[in-house]
Amino acid sequence: MTHLPTVRATGPADLLALVPGFLGFHPEDSVVLITVGDARQPFHARVDLPTDPVATEELAAYLTRVSVRGGVRSVAVVVYSDDDVLAEELLEELAGRLEDEGVDVACGLRADGERWWALGRGGGGPGTPYDLSCHPLMARTVVDGTVVLASRRALADTLVGDATAVAEVEARVGQVVARLGDTRPALVAEGRWVRQQVRRHLADDGAALDASEVARLAVLFMLSVEVRDVAWAEMDHANAAKHVDLWRDVVRRTPPDLRAAPAALLAFAAWLSGNGALAWCAVDLAQEAQPDYGLAGLICHALSGAVPPSVWEPLSPDAVTLFATGDTA
Repeated sequence: MTHLPTVRATGPADLLALVPGFLGFHPEDSVVLITVGDARQPFHARVDLPTDPVATEELAAYLTRVSVRGGVRSVAVVVYSDDDVLAEELLEELAGRLEDEGVDVACGLRADGERWWALGRGGGGPGTPYDLSCHPLMARTVVDGTVVLASRRALADTLVGDATAVAEVEARVGQVVARLGDTRPALVAEGRWVRQQVRRHLADDGAALDASEVARLAVLFMLSVEVRDVAWAEMDHANAAKHVDLWRDVVRRTPPDLRAAPAALLAFAAWLSGNGALAWCAVDLAQEAQPDYGLAGLICHALSGAVPPSVWEPLSPDAVTLFATGDTA
């Protein structure tokens, strides 16, 4: 789920053109719910299509619960599927639950990438053709610099790095481990180095880390959550997008068994910058490396609950326990 910018859509074609820009990819076999009009916490959500009646009920209950919690009064629903029966059943279940809670379904559509059908009217028929490639709202997305990929899989693939770059970092991991000190002062010194590297990246407009620096970060984060939190504490709403660039690059070059921490930092930065789809992909990667990784679980909870990034306050200096002695120079 992602915080929703305010955009005007005058009909189904506009709505279908907006969705890829919101998500960063063209959805397939998905349910997309978009807030319409005013709401206390507007959001949009994309969920995989349910595969059975029980899953349909659970999905409808979940989307209803999140909508009510956010003070949403009206939504649009798009079901991306070739199955008109499934789409009708899903909308009926979801609309019934939403309307019971006072949430209106302003628009219900089924789309297959080429044609759309209005749901709740029996479906069927030839549908209405649409072409997003020439739609003005898609053109505006391109002008605004938003990259829209072909699918969620394509988005996830942007986190898969070149094997040679990963091998280059992996070759340096042993060297990093061998020279790390095992005393508290040594760890504090490494924490200062981490903070210096993060700040250098932010100040130098994306200065890249070399393979030795990526290996050092990955090892330090594996050894100490306190050191990881030094990097986390450098995030705020204003610099979240730059953190996305930093940690995406680190994730792409980090060996799989060391990815949990950098992937979780990427997930948090993506959530903080309003990119829920990328945040989910990064959470998946972190949990592949370490299923019970705490920070990934925290972000998963925020995404699942449609918690808006606006509620997060940057970590205070006191929260960085590594520097509890007061030396934060």
